[in-house]
Amino acid sequence: MDIELIEKSLEKLGPDTPAKFGVMTPQHMIEHLTVTIKISYNRIKIPEFELTEKQRLQKAALLDTPLDFPKGVLAPGMNVGELMPLRSSDLAEAKKQLLNSISAYHGFFTADPMANSVHPRFGKLGYAEWERFHPKHFKHHFEQFGIWE
Repeated sequence: MDIELIEKSLEKLGPDTPAKFGVMTPQHMIEHLTVTIKISYNRIKIPEFELTEKQRLQKAALLDTPLDFPKGVLAPGMNVGELMPLRSSDLAEAKKQLLNSISAYHGFFTADPMANSVHPRFGKLGYAEWERFHPKHFKHHFEQFGIWE
């Protein structure tokens, strides 16, 4: 993940930045990305599961092709129009938590390059797969708020 690109993009995001699609607020989006990063370095653990054929195909389409992250996909466990409760005191704090989580993610895989963690939709992923997933996921949500560099 390109931390400089992420930081530049985050500078453009304010609490009132309107979404071009979806129901998330800027802070919801940042906290959603933070949760996903924490999942990728096992700070939040997802139980292992067997992939269905549909999940295998979706995983291959997203991770093994240049296709962008599709719009309208709900995070696992979420319902249409539903938002998670906010955890940070404000957007600035949420951004700080995101950047700290990215640092912890890199530290986790630097310490154990062969580690893996369970993605809630795609099952076990190693560092190389997370490195293909996260940039597409960030681009998707940064485009949601028009802040993609």
